[in-house]
Amino acid sequence: MDHREIAALLAYIGRLDPRTIRTDQGEARDQINRWYELLGDVPMATRHGWDARVAARQHIQVSPYQILPADIARPWVHYRRDRLARHTDPTPHADPDDQAAWQAELVNTRRAVASGNAAPATHRQITGGSPHPDLEERLREIGSCIPPAVRAELAPYRPARAAREAAIARGGPDALGVRCEWCLAQAGEPCRRRRIGPDGGARGTAPRATPHPGRVDLAAAQHTQQHPAMA
Repeated sequence: MDHREIAALLAYIGRLDPRTIRTDQGEARDQINRWYELLGDVPMATRHGWDARVAARQHIQVSPYQILPADIARPWVHYRRDRLARHTDPTPHADPDDQAAWQAELVNTRRAVASGNAAPATHRQITGGSPHPDLEERLREIGSCIPPAVRAELAPYRPARAAREAAIARGGPDALGVRCEWCLAQAGEPCRRRRIGPDGGARGTAPRATPHPGRVDLAAAQHTQQHPAMA
């Protein structure tokens, strides 16, 4: 802020808290100079959410003490820190072999974000929205985001899932699509077997490669009800 903006800020604060008003011309000039010395690098407002008048009003709303320049500078520091924490450096347009230009572009981008003149680059965040049309068409062609060759290579490392996928591909029932009444595994989770200690107590559980027979029968019964023609 320059001297004119400092004077405008003090006039705004004076309307909210008359204790800050200086009627003597010399005292008013000294007050403006002191605030400028402490807030010269703090902008009055930016295009992305910062406004010194809002910070002053919030302080006057919650604090019984007369406002000081630190009560404006402190929120500005928090504002800068928050914006840089949410910023992900985009790839500079400069030549990567030109290290000076590369670093200069990164520094200028960070300064613009910290000063409120540019929005943080959040291109690495998970965003909502529908998939790209090309991706949807590709998924319809292959049926899954995992190619068949990769799925075949992964089968030895996840036998329960491989058996489930093979059964579904043959048109059979999905045993993991129902809740297991024996081990209480929820739908979509593999069955588990208990580990019994020497004293007969359960020491833990481990996933089974195959579902319990009762679960298979329950899935088959539901499959028959849903597809009577296949039965």
